[in-house]
Order: sequence, then structure tokens, then C-alpha cells
Amino acid sequence: MDWSGYCMKCKKPVPIKDPQETTMKNGRKAVKGKCSVCGTGIYRILGK
Repeated sequence: MDWSGYCMKCKKPVPIKDPQETTMKNGRKAVKGKCSVCGTGIYRILGK
């Protein structure tokens, strides 16, 4: 899938590079990866 998230360093929504789906401690799903522009870590929380 093509994920995008908000990069706090770039201050804009960007595509997530190398996305990996994970599950948080509370059972919700999330996607983590790198910003495709600057390389900063991005963590996007998904719905249930």
C-alpha cells in the first residue's frame, strides 16, 4: 500500500518510505517508516 504521513521536520504530508505495519501495546495498528524527503522517522496511527 501507499502510505503517507505528516513529517514534523518538513511540516507537510509526505509519502512514507519503507513502511512497516506494527501493533501498539493497546492493540491498535500503526505504520512506521521514514520520511521520503528528509529521512526523519514517521509514525502513523491507523484505525481499529
